[in-house]
Amino acid sequence: MTIALSRLNFRDIGGLPTAAGGQLRSGILFRSEGPASFFDDHHAELSDLGFRSVADLRSTIERDAAPHRWCGPDCRMLDLDMNTDLRAQGEDMWVSLGREPTAARAVEVMTHNYGLMPQAFLPHLSRMVDALLAQATPMLVHCTAGKDRTGVVIALFLDLLAVPRPVIMEDYRKSDVFGQNLRMSGHLSNDLQKTFGFVPPDEMVAVLIGVQDDFLASALDMIATRWGGIEGYFEAGGIDANRRAALRSLLVTD
Repeated sequence: MTIALSRLNFRDIGGLPTAAGGQLRSGILFRSEGPASFFDDHHAELSDLGFRSVADLRSTIERDAAPHRWCGPDCRMLDLDMNTDLRAQGEDMWVSLGREPTAARAVEVMTHNYGLMPQAFLPHLSRMVDALLAQATPMLVHCTAGKDRTGVVIALFLDLLAVPRPVIMEDYRKSDVFGQNLRMSGHLSNDLQKTFGFVPPDEMVAVLIGVQDDFLASALDMIATRWGGIEGYFEAGGIDANRRAALRSLLVTD
């Protein structure tokens, strides 16, 4: 039972349907927010799940601020720094939010940022695939919130596995729980003050901590525009047809 984890932005992608009538295998690939959200009860449940690898999409700054304290020596850590998140401080457009703290500007920044994510992840794709095909599973994929970088990376794999776009979006929307929990935590204003030097308007904050279909769509549309589709994207990342077929065998059941 993962009672404590179920209250976080944490879930097994197993059970999602594919266009061909199959479904994703349970217990192989999980998605989550980051270890800053994990306490003792979460650590116990994570240990019980027996993770053999963790794909950490955060920046070095984020990892240093919130390291993993639950992984055993047999758990393989993959540091796959995407550096395309507000917390990573890697994008000039984020700075513009301080000059123009509006919901409209936040939508522009988030949409732009999501569009950058496939390219940011591409150099790391083969490492994650290698770990999966080496049976370093269950694997946990996470960033800090588990909705943006993690949302894109999981969507790329779901797209390859022929999970229909509406189902991909439905899974992505579940990550809104992160923002809901953040509001209830009482820490949101303090976190925003540290990030921006002031507390932005509620409308802008709602965009930054929430999920919107158009954000994820901008990442998936970039796959089609730049790489001609998901097969071309994985090919560009060094994942040939045989390895893509092996991924499907690993992650999809008839």
